[in-house]
Amino acid sequence: MTRLFDPIQIGAIAAANRIAMAPLTRNRAAAHQVPTELMATYYTQRASAGLIIAEATQISAEGQGYLDTPGIYSPEQVAGWKKVTDAVHAAGGKIVLQLWHVGRISHVSLQPGGVSPVSSTARVAKAQTFTKEGFVDVSPPRALRTDEMPRLVADYRHAAKCAIQAGFDGVEVHGANGYLIDQFLRDSTNDRTDAYGGPIANRARLLLEVLQAVTEEVGADRTGLRLSPVTPFSDIGQDSDAQGLFNHVVERLAPLKLAYLHLIEGDTGGARDYLPFDYEALHQRYKQGHPQGVWILNNGYDRPLAIDMVASGKADVVAFGRPFISNPDLVHRLRDNLPLAPLDPNTLYGGGAKGYTDYPAIG
Repeated sequence: MTRLFDPIQIGAIAAANRIAMAPLTRNRAAAHQVPTELMATYYTQRASAGLIIAEATQISAEGQGYLDTPGIYSPEQVAGWKKVTDAVHAAGGKIVLQLWHVGRISHVSLQPGGVSPVSSTARVAKAQTFTKEGFVDVSPPRALRTDEMPRLVADYRHAAKCAIQAGFDGVEVHGANGYLIDQFLRDSTNDRTDAYGGPIANRARLLLEVLQAVTEEVGADRTGLRLSPVTPFSDIGQDSDAQGLFNHVVERLAPLKLAYLHLIEGDTGGARDYLPFDYEALHQRYKQGHPQGVWILNNGYDRPLAIDMVASGKADVVAFGRPFISNPDLVHRLRDNLPLAPLDPNTLYGGGAKGYTDYPAIG
């Protein structure tokens, strides 16, 4: 046995091992973005993960960017998620919810009243999203006004409150993959001249205001954050000083004492070495300010690399994404060095049980 399979305390959450299930968009919510019984089955099958980070879930109707993704802002959504969390807890698992606002990665058909999506900028992304018509180009956004920012932060606070009401053990703020917070962080997509644009400190302002509100609402020991310093996902473009930007962010995180920080290395779902970036230097900077903060790494991990990274102390937890889709018993397979089942790429997004809850446990 290696430390990968040892328990760990993640803020207020006692995890049975150091393997996390990464958030995975599967587009199987029901009408009004309500989670379903099938989703409860799916997550319960994977409850042996030390921590499940449930799929990205919009904080408001405005935050939606893809068809049939769940929300966490209405009583009906809270009730739907409560069935999921109750089932996962009954199976001995721990589960947090990722709080999501897609920003400009949306389409007018998904927005209330068919209005334009919102972002840090009015520049349209060269990206596509999933609608009733299939994959289509995203719609041109409008830049959020400065006077709208308090309302946006309040939406995050409300969603975090709803997540705890729904029985989640905590929340993860989605600051990665080219979505709204990332659009504010990077100067490639932030062309603002107000207090939320320009210097790094201004571009990090929204993220820090969101985290302040969320930690006040649910507790820092139940709050995590996901970042992806160099991913090109969602046509985000590179920041002119990615290391400086994220060094600043982790330094400002220290006083908040978050439960964990979740880093995507390289290109999301692609090359880990996509662009040069010193993740270990960022890790050391984070630990200097918050020694108890758990450091979760993600992207393209296999068993030997995960074992090595945890044993060496370069990661406290390793998050696996797609391997959890086709291997509900992934922890068992990794522990006993058993073969992994391949996934069916045709059933990733939308549909029913096929390619979702019908992958068998080994044996």
